[in-house]
Amino acid sequence: MTIKVLYFASLREEIGRANDQFQFSEEQLLSLDVVQLWQHATGKTSFPEQLLVAINQEYKDQKALINDGDEVAFFPPVTGG
Repeated sequence: MTIKVLYFASLREEIGRANDQFQFSEEQLLSLDVVQLWQHATGKTSFPEQLLVAINQEYKDQKALINDGDEVAFFPPVTGG
């Protein structure tokens, strides 16, 4: 079971890469949420308050569950002007 993770803007610079691809067992994916994926991908224990996430190009909250084949994007808040 494969999950693709994308990092945008300052997160890309902070983490040092633009994307990752992770393999999970079917059992692991039964309860894998956004926060757990973030922790797995970055090694960080906390989920930044202002961090935005999209799963398959749709905004989701940090409690959203991840499914096989999903593309998960993490990015800082966007501002316009």
